[in-house]
Amino acid sequence: MATQTSNPEGKVSSNLPVETTANMRAVVYRGVNDMRVETVPVPRIGPGELLIKVATCGICGTDLKKIHNGSHSAPRIFGHEMAGIIVETGAGVIGYAVGNRVMTFHHVPCGQCYYCRKQTPAQCPLYKKTGVTAGFEPSGGGFAHYIRVMDFVVRNRGVVRIPDDVPFEQAAFVEPVNTVLKGVKMLNLAPDDTVLVIGQGPIGLMHAALARKTGARVLTSDLFPERHAIAARFGLTEPIHAGQENVIERVLAATDGRGADAVIVAVGGNALIRTAMDAARPGGKVMLFAQTQHGEATFDPAAVCVDEKTLLGSYSSSFPILDEVTGLVFGGYRSGFDLTELISHRFPLEQAVEAIEIASHPQAGSMKIMIEPVPGAGRE
Repeated sequence: MATQTSNPEGKVSSNLPVETTANMRAVVYRGVNDMRVETVPVPRIGPGELLIKVATCGICGTDLKKIHNGSHSAPRIFGHEMAGIIVETGAGVIGYAVGNRVMTFHHVPCGQCYYCRKQTPAQCPLYKKTGVTAGFEPSGGGFAHYIRVMDFVVRNRGVVRIPDDVPFEQAAFVEPVNTVLKGVKMLNLAPDDTVLVIGQGPIGLMHAALARKTGARVLTSDLFPERHAIAARFGLTEPIHAGQENVIERVLAATDGRGADAVIVAVGGNALIRTAMDAARPGGKVMLFAQTQHGEATFDPAAVCVDEKTLLGSYSSSFPILDEVTGLVFGGYRSGFDLTELISHRFPLEQAVEAIEIASHPQAGSMKIMIEPVPGAGRE
């Protein structure tokens, strides 16, 4: 096992081994609902690239949609909420060294194209190119022992150093927190606003917690009382038990009959769009965050025209807010915004298929599920 390591970029420490081998274990997508733990080659890196040993990787809802819907060709290795330690650097890499503790994004914007200039970086052509892989078609690769980070990700701020006192699994939340904060900022919340967040899984709870940080009043809706109990740890104390109460009636009662100033739909299901629109006040906003699959949905168009309600979407991350995000995640671990409290399960990589199955069928006791190629490393 590696011991404390010094390098020109600063002193870091980790119990993750820094040596590499020719082969590794990975969770390979072989087709719809067909995930297998297999032995594959450790990826080779080129100039400007990094090889990272994965300490932990969260299972994201977008990973699950790809697995279950067959939107991507096979074989692939998914996983993109990851953190680990650099074990190899390519020629010409500046600012990173072997032994650095880092998290990495799998997408980065160019910062210069039309879409970047219009503040929609997720539509940037470079952003649509995945720059992290554990083999096969680049797809994130975090469900594996090692990942190759391509040069354009390294050059464009896609790799973030982790402070020594922040565990890997807290750092793995940098990417999802970025996506959530981007959405919350789009709502331009004011301290006298009332926000309804539909869904209190990890993403919905983070939306609610960050909305609360603006000073807005936040109502949370979920089917599971257990999730409301977790939300209460983050100061979210106005739960709506969706399985027992009428969500719209509760929102109207809490807002003198107006409705919420903003509604965030943080769970999949197009039927909830109508609920969200009905819960929003005239002139209010409804933001779709989890509707990433194409299809059709029904809502009252007059609610948009006559009632002047705004229906908008937010997708993926925003690099202009990266410094704010890292401040929230890294500083928050020390000051009460401990996102590791959202983790309900930690699985070794050999049990990743079971982990994906549990994540695919959320229950009262399941929240964020992590895959740890080296068991226990995520908490270092």
